Amino acid sequence: MLITENKIQEIKNRFEIVGNHPFLNRAIGKALKVAPTDIGVLITGESGVGKEAFSKIIHHTSKRKHGHFIAVNCAAIPGGTIDSELFGHEKGAFTNAYDSRKGYFETVNGGTIFLDEISELPLETQSRLLRVLETGEFIKVGSSKVMKTDVRLIAASNKDLLEQTKNNKFREDLFYRLSTVTIHIPSLRNRKEDILFLAARFAMDFAEKYKTPIIEFTENAVQLLHSQYWPGNIRQLKNLVEQISILESERNISREILIEYLPETTTKELVPVKQASFETGDGMKERDLLYKFLIDIRQDVSEVKSAVFDVLKNVRNQGDEFEQSIETATDRLLKAGNTFSDASYKFVQDSDMLDHKEISESTDAIEVHESLSLAEKEKEMIKVALVRHKGKRKPAAKELGISERTLYRKIKEYSLEDM
Repeated sequence: MLITENKIQEIKNRFEIVGNHPFLNRAIGKALKVAPTDIGVLITGESGVGKEAFSKIIHHTSKRKHGHFIAVNCAAIPGGTIDSELFGHEKGAFTNAYDSRKGYFETVNGGTIFLDEISELPLETQSRLLRVLETGEFIKVGSSKVMKTDVRLIAASNKDLLEQTKNNKFREDLFYRLSTVTIHIPSLRNRKEDILFLAARFAMDFAEKYKTPIIEFTENAVQLLHSQYWPGNIRQLKNLVEQISILESERNISREILIEYLPETTTKELVPVKQASFETGDGMKERDLLYKFLIDIRQDVSEVKSAVFDVLKNVRNQGDEFEQSIETATDRLLKAGNTFSDASYKFVQDSDMLDHKEISESTDAIEVHESLSLAEKEKEMIKVALVRHKGKRKPAAKELGISERTLYRKIKEYSLEDM
């Protein structure tokens, strides 16, 4: 099965995976190749690298995608109740078992179970799990009846399971049953070039969530981000950006400000960073500038959306003031679109590291996100223009600043033919 770059990018957009490190792309490609099969998959990597996202990729691109998917953190379930959670129990099987209960392997029949931190399972539970994987059979706690299930199991661990088998903490036969295919997710410190893009993405998300301006990192602050050990990986970076977005009044984050939010343990564990990747690597520098540019454009579009909403809110006031407001809002929309297109084209021409496909994929993701929320406002503007010009489409198109052909297409799209 050939996995193209376009397919990998499509998966990143769908599952909100940010980054372009070769190891990350290789892991996604591996997940896509194994997804159509029922082969056992073991996902490895440190805590916080996003192992659950890869289990979802496998499930949602498999033949089981219409079945149930459940993620279970084995470390979060007490050892005395884990068998009941996974396999269910009968009434009276143990103290407080007042009713019978279905376990995950029964309720998710036909779907996928993701067992995170599987190394935390007790050895007895590991034996029961091995039987399910080999025969598809299990027995509820307190029952003697053998039940059947058809479940795909994806396991994950942040520990070396092979080393665990040597210490008699994990069953060797279960390890080899689980690890038919192993997918390793790289740590954040091993994909430094993705740190800025992740931080920028989180900054945009939290700015939207908390209704605050987007924070931006200075060059010195980015170098400090690159130099961190990141024991908590992506989860740690996300929490850091959220803290700064909420607590910091300054939106331009310098190295000095950033240090205040970094745990002391991580600031001491600095690793070497290549200065050329930011200072002298022109290609990488242009990528950073492009991402900043996309953030600025998103802010501009948000401001235009607000302006259009204010105009449409007063749609009943049909005087000269309203007419001028409509024209101003339209001009701003067109200007933002033209600026975005021209600047994107310039980046494509100037940067050796970026091709047209990469730019178009990045901008398309943003355009889809924004156009979904602007659609109703665009429809209202077209309605207003058609009413003012008594259904005459040529002057309406001229006022809206679009071609007649585009207006015809929009009229059909929004079912406005009768206006």
